[in-house]
Amino acid sequence: MGYRVGIIGYGWAATAHADAINSTEQGAVRAVFSSRSLDDAEVSAAHGSEIKTYTDLNAMLTSDDIDVVSITSYPDQHREQAVAAANAGKHIILEKPMALSWEDCKAIHDAVVANGVKACVCFELRFISQFLTTTQLLEEGLIGEVHYGEVDYYHGIGPWYGQYRWNTTKEKGGSSLLSAGCHALDALLLCMGHEVEEVTAYETTSKNEIFQKYEYATTTASILKFKNGSVGKVASVIDCLQPYYFHTHLVGSEGSLLDNKLYSTKFGLRDKKWADLPMAMADSGDVADHPYADQFQAFFNALDEGRDMPRTSMGEALETFRVLFACDLSAREGRSVKVSEIS
Repeated sequence: MGYRVGIIGYGWAATAHADAINSTEQGAVRAVFSSRSLDDAEVSAAHGSEIKTYTDLNAMLTSDDIDVVSITSYPDQHREQAVAAANAGKHIILEKPMALSWEDCKAIHDAVVANGVKACVCFELRFISQFLTTTQLLEEGLIGEVHYGEVDYYHGIGPWYGQYRWNTTKEKGGSSLLSAGCHALDALLLCMGHEVEEVTAYETTSKNEIFQKYEYATTTASILKFKNGSVGKVASVIDCLQPYYFHTHLVGSEGSLLDNKLYSTKFGLRDKKWADLPMAMADSGDVADHPYADQFQAFFNALDEGRDMPRTSMGEALETFRVLFACDLSAREGRSVKVSEIS
């Protein structure tokens, strides 16, 4: 069936969502809410579909012409808007981060469950070729049982990057992990599981004047101890001066995976030779380069079938944020934190 979508917010991410939604088999953007007045004809022409614009969010949410709401607003607005959308009976696509506090994340999740709607969170990198291939290799046992893994996010978010304008404040950016590095943490949990027992995190920041505007530490390094004894590491570095790099290294009992390179005893490879894997890498922070279309297609398919979203469901995202808030608490208080403390 077809799904009529209303988008909350009309910035950089919203335009990427709109085009991705319209490229799916079932989705069509029919409305946009913005705090500023927009011209219906201009917005419609930009996305190739008839779109009504709103400055009254409640009017859009209560419209019978909308089935799904895509939330691309500032993170500090997510709780209020997502809860309102769930209460209005709308299915939800929620841009990351879910929210800037554990309490707000739980409130969104609880509203989704209470209202019987479906929701997904935009950890869209789970749908990029790199991680679709990686998880398949893990399922096939090509590197055996993983006992150590690291996924690191290197992306300098300075004044040359649109997000910098609001991302520098605690009120809207929150932390290095919340503002961007959550993609790396989520990718590590995708590969190693959500059963994290304890985390220990540290934080620091660049001395470059460009990054002094930030109200929080711009680099964090977190060590994760999993309940099965394996260990992981996530670095979130948004104050680096280098090209974007999404470092991935998984070490198992039968081999290793380093970014797009594989070594596996299953193939009898020599220890000095990696096998190159033909897969598209997570190599850009630009939303135009992210696989939203694949994620949204999977979401609409799940709605058709009456099941939860695969790979990026609200429930699975909530567990990623549980670990994230444990990491931020550890860095803030200078101690190891049991994930069970975040409840």
